[in-house]
Amino acid sequence: MQEHARWHRHYWRMGRLGHFVRARLHRRLFLWFGLSILATGLVVVTVLNLVGGNTWKQETDRMRTFAAHRFEEVWDEPARRDALVRSVATDLDIGVELRDTSDALLSRGGEPCRRSELSVPVERNGVPLGVVRVCYSAFRPRNPLRAALPLFLAGAVLWMAAGKLARRLARPVDTLVKATEALGAGRLDARAEVLPHTTGEFAVLAVAFNDMAARIEKQVADQRELLAAVSHELRTPLARMRVLTELLRDGGGNPRTLDQVDREVVELDALVGELLASSRLDFGQLTPRVLDARTLAAQALERAGLSVELLDVEAADAGLQGDATLLGRALANLLENARRHGTGAEALRLQERGEHLAFFVDDRGQGLQPGEEVRIFQPFYRKDRGGEAREAGSLGLGLALVQRIARAHGGEAFAENRAGGGARVGFTVRKAGPPGVSVPSTNAVG
Repeated sequence: MQEHARWHRHYWRMGRLGHFVRARLHRRLFLWFGLSILATGLVVVTVLNLVGGNTWKQETDRMRTFAAHRFEEVWDEPARRDALVRSVATDLDIGVELRDTSDALLSRGGEPCRRSELSVPVERNGVPLGVVRVCYSAFRPRNPLRAALPLFLAGAVLWMAAGKLARRLARPVDTLVKATEALGAGRLDARAEVLPHTTGEFAVLAVAFNDMAARIEKQVADQRELLAAVSHELRTPLARMRVLTELLRDGGGNPRTLDQVDREVVELDALVGELLASSRLDFGQLTPRVLDARTLAAQALERAGLSVELLDVEAADAGLQGDATLLGRALANLLENARRHGTGAEALRLQERGEHLAFFVDDRGQGLQPGEEVRIFQPFYRKDRGGEAREAGSLGLGLALVQRIARAHGGEAFAENRAGGGARVGFTVRKAGPPGVSVPSTNAVG
């Protein structure tokens, strides 16, 4: 809970945009490529200003010196002076004004200057003669966008190319992430697609993941087949042992010994059934379908040799979606637990609890000891740990399996003492079906 709260605070602290960017690798790569392009552009501009600024200043000083010398040579000859002004204005397409030391206009070339961008003092032997003012903004308007637009377009093109490169780099990782999530969710046939352009470490990682997934799938399949084969082979001799005990009874065998053999056979048979149900949960072999909870509960009572009148239904809608075999096993374990440890079942109740249905058995026993509300669902826990439990055939797996079946169906097992005496043990299931498992649209009951 604390970890979830910390993540929630971190989510809002970095904002929705930050969460959107951090959610996918290619988005982070795309952002970093863009920031790198921007930083590179700033560095290039800074270097050009530092290096090119001095060169531009030197060239400007040379031009100012050259212009001052040219105008100083013709200053005393008005005709040549005016001709030089017009020639410079025409050849350079700029505005030129020649003024004396009193700021009186002597000559002009081109359009009148509203504001001079360059002033060149004209001197002779250190004595000021006048000034040459140059303006060019009226002829070549300086628009900052004209200089910035090419740079912006170049950066945008590079960023678009970076986006494609980022997606290309991140796609193998996304494929591996999806395959890993699918494998973790129980889809053992999930494989990472090795894309044609995937090379280097990504290709090696994808191949290694596929090999690992294939080995896991094979091992699980082998274990499933082995468990099924062993269970089948165990039940065959168990059936033969039951036949032999019946024959020995008819032949006058020792009843006490035969009763003990029967109990051992029943215990082994129950253990095989528990292991088979547990293996279905381990391997995710749930086959949910549309069921009727009333029918499930009635069938469980009949199989336990109890009257259907013990069923008490407090649900307007008893429909649910689940695995009939596993739910039947859970109900049978509840009734068996009441028989062994609660002096028999008083009632099997069915209640509607919002989005869940609850199955629970009220027994006639002495109730639960403090702390047993949780401990009875632990594997191999026995209420009586002595020889009495062994004689009663208690394995300590029944209620643990009930809890696993309930959780596989989106519910939970529970136990409590009743106000009138005895214990109440049961479980809930999600009416909409096991979470994350698709349910066929066929109508089936029991």
